[in-house]
Amino acid sequence: MQTLTQRRILLGITGGIAAYKSADLVRRLKEWGADVQVVMTPAATQFVTPLTYQALSGRVVRLDLLDANAEAGMGHIELARWAELVLIAPASANFIARLAHGLANDLLSALCLASDRPLAIAPAMNQQMWLNPATQANCQTLRQRGVWQWGPGSGEQACGEVGEGRMLEPLQLRELIVDFFTQACPLAGLRVLISAGPTREAIDPVRFISNRSSGQMGFAIATAAAAAGAQVCMVSGPVPLATPAGVERIDVESALQMYEAVLQRAAHTDIFIATAAVADYRAATASPQKIKKTQETFTLALERNPDILATVAALENRPFTVGFAAETERVLEYADDKRRRKNLDMIAANQVGAPDRGFESSNNALHVLWEGGEQALPLADKITLGRQLVALIAQRYRARQY
Repeated sequence: MQTLTQRRILLGITGGIAAYKSADLVRRLKEWGADVQVVMTPAATQFVTPLTYQALSGRVVRLDLLDANAEAGMGHIELARWAELVLIAPASANFIARLAHGLANDLLSALCLASDRPLAIAPAMNQQMWLNPATQANCQTLRQRGVWQWGPGSGEQACGEVGEGRMLEPLQLRELIVDFFTQACPLAGLRVLISAGPTREAIDPVRFISNRSSGQMGFAIATAAAAAGAQVCMVSGPVPLATPAGVERIDVESALQMYEAVLQRAAHTDIFIATAAVADYRAATASPQKIKKTQETFTLALERNPDILATVAALENRPFTVGFAAETERVLEYADDKRRRKNLDMIAANQVGAPDRGFESSNNALHVLWEGGEQALPLADKITLGRQLVALIAQRYRARQY
């Protein structure tokens, strides 16, 4: 079976006893037609010799950042551009920490920093090192940046302990790589427009109406859509989040500003995903000066904001339109009613108000509905959930085309 024919995979190997598995991984990848370039850290060479990987891959193993011959042509940059996928297997706790903090003190970490290609890690370490909050925080940071995490598995370890931390087996990793290349770019060539974050509706120069949206879900979806090959434009309310790589970002504050920005672009997009928590109402008249505390009670007149999602869904040549419904009760009932009323292609319903998910949390769970179908996406971090939702949107979008 040649399901990886001519796929260019850069396999990074870091220091750990699991490095012996990587030799078999190289062999398994070559069996299915992949072109594999191995890069080793200095610590990795203490476990398995470079000659082993060279014999299996058919390529000279790269070891040194300051290799005079290779760097004459900026070798680490060339490697970073050559790969279609960079996989670090095993990924030690030390290397994960250096990767999370942007260090570039050896060839492998430097090329990871210089690469704009998809990056995956296969963690391998003692179970207590894996459970350490520092390691967990570093992995969370990498996932938020769009790094794929494959594993670890659980079982008996070389140290004699039992628990999570084992590197996945070579055949498991090969299957994940095949899945990656099969599914990684389902939105290639498509334009995706995403609204994200809250809006702020001014009452006076120092006060506003807003909500608890952190923007994390929208940014996770933008990251996933860009990784899936889409040309992504994100219209974001005020949030202190870094712009995902490869995403065009339009910053707005109010619902009216978001409405204008989205409508300017909606007619020229293929998929619109409305994750923003847009304020339903704004002050009828915002005071130009700070309102002073002079009365025991204060009445604020509100007027309704335009419905961005419904407006886009009603366009003559509308994009494939996906809404979100954040509810505290009767979640599926209210979400499906919203889908029908606004003529949406899909809607992602989520329960808010719980401490472990939704607004102001890094985790969430979604129940996605469309005409004649539904799928639950169970509780997970928002980066993982964003990837799952984008894959489902791509599937439904393609199904509608045919």
